[in-house]
Amino acid sequence: MLICGIDEAGRGPLAGPVVVAAVVFEEGNSIELVRDSKKLKAFLREELYDKIIEECEDYKIEIVGNDVIDEMNILKATMLGMERCLTSFKNRDAKIFIDGNYFKLNDSRQKDYDYETVVKGDDKIFEISCASILAKVTRDKLMREHDKKYPLYNFKQHKGYATKEHISNIKKYGLCNLHRKTFCRRILEYTYPIEYKSI
Repeated sequence: MLICGIDEAGRGPLAGPVVVAAVVFEEGNSIELVRDSKKLKAFLREELYDKIIEECEDYKIEIVGNDVIDEMNILKATMLGMERCLTSFKNRDAKIFIDGNYFKLNDSRQKDYDYETVVKGDDKIFEISCASILAKVTRDKLMREHDKKYPLYNFKQHKGYATKEHISNIKKYGLCNLHRKTFCRRILEYTYPIEYKSI
């Protein structure tokens, strides 16, 4: 039996995309040290990322940008990423486990899948843990790359989350094209895109 785990990284940040990953394994497989990505050191997550891709039956990573998040809201953007992952798989017979307590698609298309939502599933189900690692490593890498384009915000450090430093930089420099304007309304009374060149 095939088991698919789905998780995301980046629902809460003020900037950057949400990244959704889905990973398929044969039931009963395991990889030593795999657990919730938030409980792993960065170097270990990156090592496990390569091992997961090597050993899994299939995987898919979807990146949903901040512009889409602003357009449809973060929940719908996350569901969009999940659906894109699932529709990309050639074999749709897998039992699907999704981290959290919500999975709903347009026109009730979620009924087409054999799925189960699992609260804190990234720490309970191996396949979800694997998905959490793929999503987290992918998003962190993207934010480090974005830091080169927008160095004033120090994205490489906080990855777009609402740290004191990040909020201070938003107030000082305004918003760049990577920010989620709908998330930053409480910080600034106005929002506007600014392009910064790498220093």
